[in-house]
Amino acid sequence: MKKFPIGFNTKIKDGSALDAAAPVYTDKNVPRKSVVRVYFPSRGMTLAYYNDKFDLKPGDLVYVDGKLEGKRGRVVDVNYSFKIKLSDYKRVIAVADTSVSGRFRIAGSHVITFDEGAVPFEKALAWFKAPEDDEDYAVGSDDGEGFPLDDLSQMNIAPEIADRGHNYYLENKVSYLSLDGTRGSAVVEGTEPYEVAFDYYDGQISNLTCSCFCSYNCKHEFAVMLQLRETLDFITKNCGDEYCGYFAAISKETFMNIVMSRNENGILNLEV
Repeated sequence: MKKFPIGFNTKIKDGSALDAAAPVYTDKNVPRKSVVRVYFPSRGMTLAYYNDKFDLKPGDLVYVDGKLEGKRGRVVDVNYSFKIKLSDYKRVIAVADTSVSGRFRIAGSHVITFDEGAVPFEKALAWFKAPEDDEDYAVGSDDGEGFPLDDLSQMNIAPEIADRGHNYYLENKVSYLSLDGTRGSAVVEGTEPYEVAFDYYDGQISNLTCSCFCSYNCKHEFAVMLQLRETLDFITKNCGDEYCGYFAAISKETFMNIVMSRNENGILNLEV
């Protein structure tokens, strides 16, 4: 079987960094006051916002306050010459770090990396959701009880919910999935982005939760289990020698729309 590894990093030809690595939500870039127009794909609308916290560029993924708080937006254009009444404008409150550096391999509907620093979960989560206060949530444990990944009939999920989750899986709505040791994390794009977490050890799944806050196993969780099973099967058959307890998988659509469209310069090597 032929293997298709991808090598990608945001480096310009002289080797200097194109985008400096930084935490997801920061103001480390020098703030430059501007009025920016932001397009919100979930609403199909473009609105203007005042920015005084970041040095924004077209293509940046941002979050704002006001009625569209929590909705992901993309900067369309930036205006530095303006005079506005501040009370008339809502503000940009966060910007997501979309810089990526690492080696990736095509794995069916997703690209996969074994580089822990390439796309950690905290960075990827910001591509889909605005930051939240962990103190607003409570999480319980199932004390190790769970089900085998290779037999999801033991997952205790209603057939109609499993069918909807299977459709989510087929539609590649599991946009991000990672396994770090025994701890798994995923993002599923449904009505809104949902965060799924679980433990995986010796073929068993436990402590499975989803931010849709259902009190029972949901379609998002089922979709993630199917994607996890597919990804681990791919790794076993194609690149088991590279796997050392960590992987991150990103859907091709997300990789192209978030990573590739943002980085206008860089190097992409495809080896057959």
